[in-house]
Amino acid sequence: MNETFPRPDSGCPRQALARRARRAAQLGLAAALVALPLTGFAPAAHAERADRDKPLNIEADNMSYDDLKQKNIFIGHVVATKGTIVIKADRVEVTQDPQGYQYATGTSTGNNLSYFRQKRDGVDEYIEGNAVRIDYDGKQDLTTLTTRAVVRRLVGLTKIQDEVHGSVITYDGQKDFYTAKAGSDVAGPGNPTGRVRAMLSPRNGSAAPLTGGPATLAPSTTIQGTPQQ
Repeated sequence: MNETFPRPDSGCPRQALARRARRAAQLGLAAALVALPLTGFAPAAHAERADRDKPLNIEADNMSYDDLKQKNIFIGHVVATKGTIVIKADRVEVTQDPQGYQYATGTSTGNNLSYFRQKRDGVDEYIEGNAVRIDYDGKQDLTTLTTRAVVRRLVGLTKIQDEVHGSVITYDGQKDFYTAKAGSDVAGPGNPTGRVRAMLSPRNGSAAPLTGGPATLAPSTTIQGTPQQ
């Protein structure tokens, strides 16, 4: 089997160093261009940075501890708080890794939905949401809302600025963005396929309710306008 090896730089050592410097500069520029959209579109504020260092306080009707799995289980009208983070659910399971990071999973049954809220750092805004299941990852500051999920960005706890509906919604508190996926659990009148739906208000405007059916598109039977050469 033949093996190929990198060809050594030709020419004098000074020219080789110059070529290496140019390649390094090109690679650095490419990396900057990839990262630029992420930093350019993300809002200035992030989730409350002190939350991960705050103690986790929980109230519930019942509690049990599984020593084998190192898991605390809370059942019945559970309210968990960790700094500005609030999780409410019928059942909450809490674990902790060897580094001390905490993880919580809240689930609700029937018509009940679990609830999540967290303050954004440096501004009077909150991210809140509802879903059947809510998973909070304390190490990554990542919240995942699953099944009939909705996430809202609030101004002062009362004014809805943005609202997103989906089957699975993830909120990254460190990078301050969320992603949403479609699913059959959010299907309904006007949205039979369960597509993601969002209401995004302009910064200088006010929120509008997420109502009405989707736009209806119909093919045209004629060609209108002048063809472009």
